Amino acid sequence: MREDIKINDRALALEKSLIEKLELVFDTDVELDVYNLGLIYEIHLDEAGTCKVVMTFTDTACSCAETPSDRNRRHRLKEIEGIEDVKVEVTWSPAWKITRISRYGRIALGLPPR
Repeated sequence: MREDIKINDRALALEKSLIEKLELVFDTDVELDVYNLGLIYEIHLDEAGTCKVVMTFTDTACSCAETPSDRNRRHRLKEIEGIEDVKVEVTWSPAWKITRISRYGRIALGLPPR
């Protein structure tokens, strides 16, 4: 899991599956997945199987919160055994910065890797 994502132990146990599913959900404006783009800030899985994802978008003008991409994100995470429900909380603080893009993401976007 990326070091800049806060994650609890229960969710960490599903780390590989979470990453695989999040890499299948793309930001429609940037054409890169939400994981490598650095949009995910926090993942918390409770004992009832509710997965709370705290995330942001690249721009405050983005109306992506209730788009097919959002429904796709929720659906993808529910495919993971142990996740019964998904709640997405959008935050604008801290604001997303280009420095949150992973090395893979930077290469995919044609940016110099760090």
